[in-house]
Amino acid sequence: MSDDDVSEIEKPANSLETQGDSVIDEMADEATSVVDEADGTDESDVLEDGLGAPTLAAALEALLLVTEQPMSAAELASLVRCPQDDVVATLEELAADYTESGRGFDLRQVAGGWRFYTRGDCAEVVERFVRDGQQSKLSQAALETLAVIAYRQPVARSRIAAIRGVSVDGVIRTLTTRGLIVESGQEAGSGALLYMTTDLFLDRLGIASLEELPPVMDYLPDLDTLEDFLDQTSS
Repeated sequence: MSDDDVSEIEKPANSLETQGDSVIDEMADEATSVVDEADGTDESDVLEDGLGAPTLAAALEALLLVTEQPMSAAELASLVRCPQDDVVATLEELAADYTESGRGFDLRQVAGGWRFYTRGDCAEVVERFVRDGQQSKLSQAALETLAVIAYRQPVARSRIAAIRGVSVDGVIRTLTTRGLIVESGQEAGSGALLYMTTDLFLDRLGIASLEELPPVMDYLPDLDTLEDFLDQTSS
């Protein structure tokens, strides 16, 4: 067999070896890409999107102020488009700074994420705020709105406003926050939210059920008195 024949036989083997090297290189590149994006970021993200805030610390503070649940470092890194290690280092610096400066809040890592909490030695004033808020009296507007809901429930906000003759948005929020009313489905046709009273409402009144509410007719004027009142207001 001539040298040329041997060369021709070796060519496919060399070609396969070259192709194998190429495949290995491509797999390595893909693996590197996966590693680079493990925290949700890559170089193009950092260069194109930026922080969206003056500094990394400011970006993290803004996100943590609006979250309702602890946020993981990976999630924060994805949102600010920065490497996760930089995010963790900044979070730790912020937490140390809050503690050193004696702020009324601190930054803690709990449940696999980061979140702001009030500082332990401020518990007394926070407790005072919560306790006083629970004991404060309802306004006249809130009492009137609560009465409408109690007697007409489930009732839509628009219906309550029509009965009272004023907007009740703020009062509805107050009563919901106090736990005296809750949403109770939607009105057929309009889709408006309906509201009803809660067990806490019954507890505050000291009654077992809505059937124990006093009959509203007992507190309405009789027809003669009502006609006299209408005559006086129309004259």
